[in-house]
Amino acid sequence: MNVEVVKTKFQEKFAAEGELFASPGRINLIGEHTDYNGGFVFPGAIDKGMVAAIRLNDSDKVRAYAIDLDSYTEFGLTEEDAPSEGWARYIFGICREIQKRGGKIAGFDTAFSGDVPLGAGMSSSAALESTFANALNELFSLGIDRFELARIGQSTEHNYCGVKCGIMDQFASVFGKAGHLMRLDCRSMEFEYFPFDPEAHGYKLVLLDSVVKHALVGSPYNDRRASCERVAAVLCQEFLRGATMEQLDAIKDKISEEDYKRARYVIGEEQRVLDVCEALKRDDYETVGKRMYETHWGMSKDYEVSCEELDFLATIAEECGVTGSRIMGGGFGGCTINLVKSELYDNFLTEAKARFAQKYGHEPKVYSVVISDGARRL
Repeated sequence: MNVEVVKTKFQEKFAAEGELFASPGRINLIGEHTDYNGGFVFPGAIDKGMVAAIRLNDSDKVRAYAIDLDSYTEFGLTEEDAPSEGWARYIFGICREIQKRGGKIAGFDTAFSGDVPLGAGMSSSAALESTFANALNELFSLGIDRFELARIGQSTEHNYCGVKCGIMDQFASVFGKAGHLMRLDCRSMEFEYFPFDPEAHGYKLVLLDSVVKHALVGSPYNDRRASCERVAAVLCQEFLRGATMEQLDAIKDKISEEDYKRARYVIGEEQRVLDVCEALKRDDYETVGKRMYETHWGMSKDYEVSCEELDFLATIAEECGVTGSRIMGGGFGGCTINLVKSELYDNFLTEAKARFAQKYGHEPKVYSVVISDGARRL
């Protein structure tokens, strides 16, 4: 993370020293489109994220500088002070959500920078929210617990940035722990850490970014959510969570073929998350990889949220002997996440870059990731 850059830029802008805070982006190893079905997700924080220098300025104004965008703005702390810059609305939203919960805050100066690749599905926005929620909680001694910090980030997305996201991204950014993934139950909000250290077992984790984002006609995310809700209603359940394939097959004649396929994917995915958790307790990375492929092709064939480019990357991975590969994120573009034996790593990247470039005219971007700690003061 760009710690020295942030220190220097803050000094230049505000002629003072700031206190340093950081929060990570995240990956989700498995458990895609399960959150809104009341199921499990399995994220981890990564070694890429946001760093901010912050200093209280004894006023009621926030003076903020986005280093990567070379953009500066000032805003107050009442609802009508909302800034016009998109990036600043995240910081403003955090301030307002803290105030709505009774937290007393005042003006501050800040400069921040990030190394989470934008648009690659690693959640740069949650990293930004968690950095400021955690920092303001500490600097103003507010005593807000960590789950509420994650909810403050989520509410910021909902109320100030127009994104009706789940809680996973902010949760992972706040609660991340080096060498561990976290299984979050999206129904009860209970979570558990599981050891995850691929390097120690001869594997590497790498993301291949297709640098493709398909324009979506209509609202495919909402359509799939509606499919799941329709099936849950026929099963007389609030969510698909906990439904079995036997139950689904018993109502097959009462639902559409499309709804059946969507539900089949989600029911399978819930079990895959649990299988991966059990496999990691045994250091069984081969089973982890198998379940990743099952998730990819389930998302491609049943949930239909993949695209040609991502299917091509997953196919190359299989042909190169990669242990596991799948789409990461909501789909329709973005990244694959790959679990690769160390001795196959270089050959896989060479093959994937060459074959993808030959077919699509550009190489995928490569991001190696290490599982790291969550929101913290540096």
